[in-house]
This record gives sequence, structure tokens and C-alpha cells, in this order.
Amino acid sequence: MPSLRYTEDHEWIRLEADGTATIGITNHAQDALGDIVFVELPPVGKSAVKGDPICVVESVKAAADVKLPVSGTVTAVNTALPDDPSKINTDPLGAGWFIQIRPSDAADLDGLMDEHAYQALTGV
Repeated sequence: MPSLRYTEDHEWIRLEADGTATIGITNHAQDALGDIVFVELPPVGKSAVKGDPICVVESVKAAADVKLPVSGTVTAVNTALPDDPSKINTDPLGAGWFIQIRPSDAADLDGLMDEHAYQALTGV
């Protein structure tokens, strides 16, 4: 399985074999948000810049933006999430993924944390 990279805002990204990247939020983030009740996903084809809000997640506690860890164009969205946003709580690194993008600059990945650095950040 390809390795995950992480942002300080608790998003994860996994570069796939076909050059696309899958993005979601970490277990730490979903735990902090609590029970997720709504997710708003972008349209396929949307282009955005690293750091831009790309999705919105609402929980019983708060609403939060999911920021894009790399610049690129959305190639797929997890169509199961709007009907069952609890997948984000139960499987944030698997079935709870948000979007797939085609990164416009692979160098954007270089500034992201590996698992060891992310664990040091979160204390987990």
C-alpha cells in the first residue's frame, strides 16, 4: 500500500500508482470533530491550489474545511459520503476518503509530513 503523507491541518494524502492522489482526514481529525453528520464535496473537474478549502465537514460539534494538501484537479469524489458521512468516523483512512485529484506539481508532496513526523505532531 502506498505511504500516506500528512498536513498540519490533519489531512492525509496517498499517491496512487496511476498518478492520482486520494485525500481524506486523519483519525485524529475525525476524533476531534466527533460524529460527522454532513460532508460537502467539490465537483469533479474543479481545480484548486494547495491550501484552498476543497470540502466541508460538519459534525455535532463543529464545521471544518478540508484543505487541499497539493494543487490539482479533482478527478473523483467519494459519492458514498453524502448519504453516509459516518464512514469518515469509522474508516477515515479507507472508506472515508473524500476526493481524488490529479496533482499539478508532484513537488507539493515534498513539504508534507511522513507518518513518524505526524505522530510526533499529534503525540499519538
